[in-house]
Amino acid sequence: MPENVKKPAIRFAGFDDAWEQREFSLFFDCSIPSNTLSRANLSFEKGEIKNVHYGDVLIKFGAYFDVKKETIPCIIHANEENYRNQFLQNGDVIMADAAEDETVGKASEIVNLGSLKVVSGLHTIVCRPREKKQPYFLGYYINSQSFHSQLLPLMQGTKVSSLSRTNLSKTYVCYPTNPKEQAQIGNFFRNVDNLITLHQRKYDKLVSVKKSMLEKMFPKNGSDIPEIRFAGFTDPWEQRKLGDLMNVGSVKRIHQSDWTSTGIRFLRARDIVSAAKNEEPSDYLYISEERYREYSTLSGKVQKGDLLVTGVGTIGVPFLIVDDTEIYFKDGNIIWFKNGGVLDGRFFYYSFISERIQSFIKESAGIGTVGTYTIDSGKKTPIMLPDVREQKQLGLFFTQLDNLITLHQRKLEKLKNVKKSMLERMFV
Repeated sequence: MPENVKKPAIRFAGFDDAWEQREFSLFFDCSIPSNTLSRANLSFEKGEIKNVHYGDVLIKFGAYFDVKKETIPCIIHANEENYRNQFLQNGDVIMADAAEDETVGKASEIVNLGSLKVVSGLHTIVCRPREKKQPYFLGYYINSQSFHSQLLPLMQGTKVSSLSRTNLSKTYVCYPTNPKEQAQIGNFFRNVDNLITLHQRKYDKLVSVKKSMLEKMFPKNGSDIPEIRFAGFTDPWEQRKLGDLMNVGSVKRIHQSDWTSTGIRFLRARDIVSAAKNEEPSDYLYISEERYREYSTLSGKVQKGDLLVTGVGTIGVPFLIVDDTEIYFKDGNIIWFKNGGVLDGRFFYYSFISERIQSFIKESAGIGTVGTYTIDSGKKTPIMLPDVREQKQLGLFFTQLDNLITLHQRKLEKLKNVKKSMLERMFV
């Protein structure tokens, strides 16, 4: 393909024409004025003229925003005559011209304006296409890597980056001239965004359910009976200290020079924090099998059902050993609860993220710059214990709930990756 022929890497069937390239200032009219009103001049409770602030473009709005569905503040005591030449139209693209990072240039296209009066506010540039394009196409195009990469060398400033109309005019717009292709691209990305929103809501709801159940299915401070429990269980729970139930300690310190890229997995506190968020660690560490045998002979081997808990940094984050995979970890940074089958492992894990234990950890962490959770505090940590049968049901319930949360989280990540990839490959 000749270099001057513009075609995207992926496109819908039936479209083969080259895309047209045009200078930004010939494609958009950027002469529509914006105001410089601060948030103090705006109100969500009264006013007839809605005002789009750059902060909302950067954080709140996506590639487009439905004026009738979004909550947009109004200008207090606005005189319509003073703003008439600023009123926006469907298809206008509002661009943020300032930000604290490279998100400068993020934009949102206006849709479903109806009879509402909307103007563009502080640190925004109104980009009105000189020829109407199909809804949603321009909103996604302006936010694509294809266009945004043109803005990066044009940004000015250090702490706050900005983009001027003059520099914006140095860019170009590349687009399909066929309205049907514009419409299919815009609707494709809108459907992907709708799916992302759907799974985000399901994910958020499940996270909220888990939080609520952790509060209600474990006894609150001062009580020995949970607010909600499974049928057939009525006996009060018993409070014990973990040090009375099991050995609490750590392992023999291993030097950084013994870390390797293969062998037996080696955990740091930050790896446990990443695992709690279902995130991959930035790097995996190991120690040699020879060193593992040497050190585990002195400290003992971690076993299924044991709990490792972070003692520095983000403290009190648990990591359950779910099988007999051999593992080692970073000495005093991680507290080792040698369960040995005393408690149901999954119940033990969820008990540790319940309010009672987390409150104790915060109170015992000290008032230093960096809080610590020590072996001594670990021994004194209180835990409420029901019958082992109830422990198993609770552990299974929260495990299944976490599996659902992880499922929606992965679907979300997959959809976001699909969108990112398509934004890179469906535009020129």
